[in-house]
Amino acid sequence: MALHNKNPNFLPLFFATLLVFASAEVFFEERFEDGWESRWVKSDWKKDDNMAGEWNYTAGKWNGDDNDKGIQTSEDYRFYAISAEFPPVNNKGKTLVFQFSVKHEQKLDCGGGYMKLLSGDIDQKKFGGETPYSIMFGPDICGYSTKKVHAILTYNGTNHLIKKEVPCETDQLTHVYTFILHPDATYSILIDNVEKQTGSLYNDWDLLPPKKIKDPEAKKPEDWDDKEYIPDPEDKKPEGYDDIPKEIPDPDAKKPEDWDDEEDGEWTPSTIPNPEYKGPWKPKKIKNSNYKGKWKAPMIDNPDFKDDPDLYVFPNLKYVGIELWQVKSGTMFDNILVADDVEYAKKLAEETWGKHKDAEKAAFEEAEKKREEESKDDPVDSDVEEDDDSDATEGTESDSDVKSDAESEEDAHDEL
Repeated sequence: MALHNKNPNFLPLFFATLLVFASAEVFFEERFEDGWESRWVKSDWKKDDNMAGEWNYTAGKWNGDDNDKGIQTSEDYRFYAISAEFPPVNNKGKTLVFQFSVKHEQKLDCGGGYMKLLSGDIDQKKFGGETPYSIMFGPDICGYSTKKVHAILTYNGTNHLIKKEVPCETDQLTHVYTFILHPDATYSILIDNVEKQTGSLYNDWDLLPPKKIKDPEAKKPEDWDDKEYIPDPEDKKPEGYDDIPKEIPDPDAKKPEDWDDEEDGEWTPSTIPNPEYKGPWKPKKIKNSNYKGKWKAPMIDNPDFKDDPDLYVFPNLKYVGIELWQVKSGTMFDNILVADDVEYAKKLAEETWGKHKDAEKAAFEEAEKKREEESKDDPVDSDVEEDDDSDATEGTESDSDVKSDAESEEDAHDEL
């Protein structure tokens, strides 16, 4: 009671906060604690080709807590596919939050760190690159050109990539990626609990035909003047301008001493560009007083547009999955969440990634320092140099037993 008297607003606020988290619905949450393997199914996809990679259950080489483990790709040049089922979810009228943490310990040059939400019924043992999905979200890195966050939504059987660029993190530390989809068809993308992109499904994906289109019947009026600058009618070409030659004899050229006019013909000096020559004469440009601007066709309602109030709805979400091709392994996933509450997702991120990020960074820096010291102490022999060269070019080398990069990239990015 004394507490209530000192701050009468405290208890209502406390109970309101409890109510918020009590009303949050968690559809799926995986922190990879004991028993995680009973909830996940490793796919046999690519197993017959001996190209299916194994997952390690580990806290990683550097971390903020040895007991905080996730699953990590462990073999180079391998495909990975694993999934978990949860009770069917229909997000109609609800906010949908899809969140997970990912770390690339291998200093990733080319590969994905994205996850998928799948609908309906699938054979989890056959889950792979060709399995239809509803949402694909997460970072993708390949060379210098691709360092972005994928946000791909499936609508009427077609996969649609977000039209905005969302840069991803590229270091070797853990980062949290969050995709939030609201019932008003707006969305947000967060990295480490910081909003990086926001907008509308109507504008940032081509899910529906545009509401407005250019009038195909409109034509530019004949008297429309769209020339911003015109030649100055008062400007006159200087007298003798056309008499200026483009090239002139080189004043430094000298007739060779052994030149014989009778045998070699009349000697003429070589030519050089004439610094006085300015090219064909053109009158200077002036502002056009009749300029009306660039003509644009007026916009009209698109007869093919039909609104869909359920544009944001995925009526039968049922699985979360990871499906990757990795040239170089070492990507780790943890703390996966599918829920309807943004605040709960932020709280989870702070309780996991936020709690350990400073210690993880310190552990990474210590590991790097140790690695650098060891590389100074141990001279590199030719065999190791060869291996290093191989690593440096692994993204471009080919092997009869391994797909070419072009083929691998096509599979790994088979989202559209």
